[in-house]
Amino acid sequence: MRYMPTSRVLIILELLQAKPAISGPELAARLEIDVRTVRRYITMLQDIGIPVETITGKYGGYRLRPGFKLPPLMFTNDEVLVLIVGLLIARKVGVKTMTSTVEGVIAKIERILPDALRQRVQAIKETLVVGIATPDVLVERLVVETMSLAAQQGRQVWLRYQAEDEKETERVIDPYKVVYHDGWWYALGYCHLRSNLRVFRLDRVQQLELQEMHFNRPADFHNLEYMLQPFAATPEMWHVEVLLFIPLEEAHRAIPLTLTNYTLEHHSQGTLLHAFVESLDWMARFLVGLGCSFNIYQPTELRITLKEIAEEMLHLAQATPTDKMSTDPGNRT
Repeated sequence: MRYMPTSRVLIILELLQAKPAISGPELAARLEIDVRTVRRYITMLQDIGIPVETITGKYGGYRLRPGFKLPPLMFTNDEVLVLIVGLLIARKVGVKTMTSTVEGVIAKIERILPDALRQRVQAIKETLVVGIATPDVLVERLVVETMSLAAQQGRQVWLRYQAEDEKETERVIDPYKVVYHDGWWYALGYCHLRSNLRVFRLDRVQQLELQEMHFNRPADFHNLEYMLQPFAATPEMWHVEVLLFIPLEEAHRAIPLTLTNYTLEHHSQGTLLHAFVESLDWMARFLVGLGCSFNIYQPTELRITLKEIAEEMLHLAQATPTDKMSTDPGNRT
């Protein structure tokens, strides 16, 4: 989408209201513009009477004058549609009371929309199919909120946890990340009871309390890769790690619904794909079908399978018309 200068100026104003202060380089990065353009947009805000102050020094930047409050801002049409799509997706993530809450929010938004925009919103509601399977067991909203807050603030959590073997335990954990994956909510972190990293299904949390004790998350913690490790225990599953030489957004569009246990993450050269699959033959053909270059990190067996498929394709490409005549039942004598 192409942004007009006015849209970017309004986005800067939103960011200034959301944070006590923000630097020029951060604004430039978030709006995908240069710092010089940021200064020009700040001047435009100041020219229309918005009291944007410049903070000098090493940690300088911009801020709204302390105590200044703007009246509620109106959403643009595009922003309203983004909100509606996000709310429709939120209904499917398996958090208790989320569905009724979403319906209430959508009703409030629709009530204040002009007729033309309301029709667009209703069309999306009635036709959009969100391909996310809501799990049979829902998660308490308080559990998701508490775990997320603890992970953000670096605070320990005491919890009573019902394991898969139905044994209930009490433990203290250092939650590093909260992850929604393949229809389930997880918390990833260090378990003081087991003295090791663990993955916790949030629907199995019976009770939890945020603690005052703080912790430091390891700088090298690779949450996406660790989150996939429980799937590795599934019999006859292969852990596949492949570097796709395409942007992350393009990779998201290319992955079919038939691939479920996977994660995608940004890489300096493209996109890193982690997946657990039962068939290396299927995975090899899937990678070829993406139509992009890639580099297989693991397993080695996937390289062998890909080579066998390549040899099969080469043999088919080199087949002569005589070969076809001899194998066609209609040409037998």
